Amino acid sequence: MSKTGGPLHGLRVLEFTHMVMGPAAGLVLADLGAEVIKVEPIGGDKTRKLKGSGAGYFPMYNRNKKSLAIDLKSEEGKAIALALADQADVFIENFRPGALEALGFGYSALSARNPRLIYCSEKGFLDGPYAHRTALDEVAQMMGGLAYMTGPPGQPLRAGASVIDVTGGMFGAIGVLAALNERQTTGKGRHVTASLFETTVFLVGQHIAQYAVTGSPAAPMPARVSAWAVYDVFDAKDDEKVFVGVVSDGQWTSFCKAFGLDDWATDPSLAGNNDRVAHRGLILPRLRALFAGYSKQDLMDKLEKIGLPFAPIQRPEDLLEDPHLLANGSLLNMQLPEGGEVSLPALPLTLDDDRPGLMLDPPRIGAHSVEVLGSLGHTTEEIENLVSRGLIQVS
Repeated sequence: MSKTGGPLHGLRVLEFTHMVMGPAAGLVLADLGAEVIKVEPIGGDKTRKLKGSGAGYFPMYNRNKKSLAIDLKSEEGKAIALALADQADVFIENFRPGALEALGFGYSALSARNPRLIYCSEKGFLDGPYAHRTALDEVAQMMGGLAYMTGPPGQPLRAGASVIDVTGGMFGAIGVLAALNERQTTGKGRHVTASLFETTVFLVGQHIAQYAVTGSPAAPMPARVSAWAVYDVFDAKDDEKVFVGVVSDGQWTSFCKAFGLDDWATDPSLAGNNDRVAHRGLILPRLRALFAGYSKQDLMDKLEKIGLPFAPIQRPEDLLEDPHLLANGSLLNMQLPEGGEVSLPALPLTLDDDRPGLMLDPPRIGAHSVEVLGSLGHTTEEIENLVSRGLIQVS
């Protein structure tokens, strides 16, 4: 980042989170320079041990954070966490409703002690009849209309990443930043709440608007009526595939000229975009036959020269060798807590020419327990006593 440590340097964030949504909110703040202290139970956040599709959660969403492993159910552990909350600017949590209140870490309790605290809750639902329900990314996608829009008709399908968890975390971070800006004037904190369900509804808002504008319900994306005549995945040689888009009249003219489609270029029935959409049944078969004679690279080279939208169909692991990402700092090399190395995506933004980077690897359990307790004034002897009694964990 910058020499000052990032735009949020000097901000202290206390994070009581697990899985994806809460850690994603903390990640945004951490990458932008905030000191984020992740409070874990003895033995560590259970997200660390997930297998299968959850195996990447912890390393992806917990870089640039410090780990304090502590027994919150003990009087000493609770006192340490409360002392940190008294000093914090932001508190982030994504536990089930009422869980932290029972431990004494609800918004009312912490804001009474620290009125300047911004308290961010990442939940399944905002207030309402569903607020008591347990939600997951997939639950939200199903009931929020996204799975319906993603899969073919009659086959609802979740998106291929934790898009609602991550976007919900981003909305939480946006709310935190807004509350921090307001605090400069009022001197008081806020309770920010973001949710999975309402995040999903926001993302399908364009389809709700389409219904209002057209009077017809939006069809699932695989069955949609395209807004453009050429906006599809095409087969190239050797079983490769390339997405190609032609989204303006100017692009259509350039496209026809480059591929020798002179009859189409002069056909008045194809001059306008809506005219071409009406003739997709004529256009697509000819293009599929044409593109099938090109190798993937030759087709992409030609499309790039014309200036048309195109994309190879890449797998996540292919991105590790993407020349654009490698050239602009979009992949951060880091050490995994249990050993080994990984390259993971940076925040997709720059501030002037600064790209948020890596300051701390994803932490081992309790890697910063001694440092954090020392910042609260605990002596070496006191820390050793807490360790020996199993009330904090160090590594």
